[in-house]
Amino acid sequence: MDDGQRSGVAPPRGSPLLLPLRALDPIANARTFGDVWSLVSGNRAVMRELTLREVRAEHSGKAFGTFWGIFQPLFLLAVYAFVYGAVFHTRIGGTFELPRNFTIYLLSGLVPWFAFLYCMAKSATVIQANAHLVKQVVFRVDALPVAVALAAAFPLLLGIAFLTVFNLATYGNVPPGYLLLPGAVALQIVGMIGFAYALAAIGVFFRDVRDLVQLSAIVLIFLMPIVYLPGSVPRQFDPLLWLNPFTYMVYAYQDVLYFGRIEHAWSWLAFAIWAFTAFMLGRRLFKRTEPFFADVL
Repeated sequence: MDDGQRSGVAPPRGSPLLLPLRALDPIANARTFGDVWSLVSGNRAVMRELTLREVRAEHSGKAFGTFWGIFQPLFLLAVYAFVYGAVFHTRIGGTFELPRNFTIYLLSGLVPWFAFLYCMAKSATVIQANAHLVKQVVFRVDALPVAVALAAAFPLLLGIAFLTVFNLATYGNVPPGYLLLPGAVALQIVGMIGFAYALAAIGVFFRDVRDLVQLSAIVLIFLMPIVYLPGSVPRQFDPLLWLNPFTYMVYAYQDVLYFGRIEHAWSWLAFAIWAFTAFMLGRRLFKRTEPFFADVL
């Protein structure tokens, strides 16, 4: 027995304190990805039903039903585009540095952010909302956060379609960076699954998570280069942008949907690192706490 174990300093096997270290373990990482892939591919019918139910759940029982799920995100994007593009009337475009207008710049950041926010808000209560399923011995509880993340792909793809139509109507084409779109979407889905796992687990024991997510969203949108142009923020506030992991996601999507080229190569690397790290840590946190869900609910 080594000194650390003898003195009681070393964390016990399976301790949450070891989660950050295990995120660096390539064998454990491969096993984690394999588990989730088997969950999705081996239960396609169940995952499809859970995902569709998450998409419809928020508007079930309403007169217009799923229509609201399509109209609301598009209406919100249109309001932001009008306020920041028409009212504030920020004029850009036509140069190599800023090739398209401010509305497209704005939407290229809002679209992925709104989808991620949808995922975080829904995942915070997904276990409580499905308590009857959680208490069933045969049900794979870890499918619920994945279904929320996949459901969040719906507003993401809807927003991208809206932006594509706007690009075609304004410029008659889309940026060549669209070729990189599958990579950006894949990274975001990986990150959303990780956040969904973590928030779902925490939300079981701390019921205020959804409220905290919604409050933090008000602040976070101003800590990303979405509603203002690059370089317009005083340098002393730059660290706040770099400490926000969603900044790198926004830069990657702006490369795809606005600049049409890799303008922020380092952001793609940072985006990939935090997306995969969130996936690993979120999944492991969920599996550590899952045995206690039924007792708390």
